[in-house]
Amino acid sequence: MGKCLIIGCGGVASVAIHKCVQNSEVFDEIMIASRTKSKCDALKEKLDGTSSTKIRTAKVDADNVDELIALINDFKPDVVLNLALPYQDLTIMDACLATKTNYVDTANYEPEDTAKFEYKWQWEYRGRFKEAGITALLGSGFDPGVTGVFSAYALKHEFDEINYIDILDCNAGDHGYPFATNFNPEINIREVSANGSYWESGHWVETKPMEIKRVYDFPEIGKRDMYLLHHEEIESLALNIPGIKRIRFFMTFGESYLTHLRCLEDVGMTSIEPIEFEGKKIVPLQFLKAVLPDPASLGPRTVGKTNIGCIFRGKKDGKDKTYYLYNVCDHQECYREVGSQAVSYTTGVPAMIGAMMIMTGKWNKPGVYNIEEFDPDPFMDALNKWGLPWQESRDPELVD
Repeated sequence: MGKCLIIGCGGVASVAIHKCVQNSEVFDEIMIASRTKSKCDALKEKLDGTSSTKIRTAKVDADNVDELIALINDFKPDVVLNLALPYQDLTIMDACLATKTNYVDTANYEPEDTAKFEYKWQWEYRGRFKEAGITALLGSGFDPGVTGVFSAYALKHEFDEINYIDILDCNAGDHGYPFATNFNPEINIREVSANGSYWESGHWVETKPMEIKRVYDFPEIGKRDMYLLHHEEIESLALNIPGIKRIRFFMTFGESYLTHLRCLEDVGMTSIEPIEFEGKKIVPLQFLKAVLPDPASLGPRTVGKTNIGCIFRGKKDGKDKTYYLYNVCDHQECYREVGSQAVSYTTGVPAMIGAMMIMTGKWNKPGVYNIEEFDPDPFMDALNKWGLPWQESRDPELVD
């Protein structure tokens, strides 16, 4: 069917690459490219011969547009799947524009020096991608990603209008460390230590970090503390789901995690401002990342489940209606299948599916789009087929 260039070789990329190789009917050939070619080579060695997918590897600096252009021109992929850092979204989009190649990512751009993540930078590419006749699919992970597909599906099949969305992200996995992050520590801690916000009545309402707490009884997991965070899909869903009055995002955190985080914040270790140390400039948060456990190493020791989904409230045939769509994923089952824990798995599988939607032409419109702007049905079918089956409840517990 086609060729996919995958940029990045971390935990999420590893899952997406395993899934591309399993899906050899669509992915004839993939190239894994990263700054550290040895990581790409090790993964190639592990997966070579397990299916008919041909695997190539390359070294590339994703901050360097010319290097990216040269690599794309050499490999000539049908789609570039960006699983590098969010700081690199724009350089990769620039290279895709220059080579007229389709683009998919899982997280929106954020400048390295401000910890401000929003879609405005990528949305500015809309006209140029349309003119070039290529598609950019933004946010094809789980949240953002599947949460947007769930919203489009709920609107298409269950509601005439959706008024309220609560996105709930529960990770009840236990890795046994006093403190560790389940994905890139730098991105994770920036996200958690930022002010929270939610969308209500056409504008943003800002909250202090972790100011709003709720307890929710998650299916297959039980009661957990969850906190309101700012999250990027709120911004696009507020535009793309008609009738919306409020969207909130909640994520669960245990007391131990929050206590450690508060201590680290209090002593300045989560700062992104460079400081002078022994004649060198270092960023405290980047130093902290270097001493924390690598998220990729958590897989074998993490037990428990994740539950991520959306509770919708709205109208159908003039009547009030509530609907909950969610996925439950088991850390150990993910590790047995692809050697990664469920946090990487729940992002890596939708990344592969997004690339597949573009490569098969099921999703094909030139321009820059968020995931909820496409027909959700083929993606929902693929979730069931490729390891993230969804469940639904028509009488869920609500979040007050």
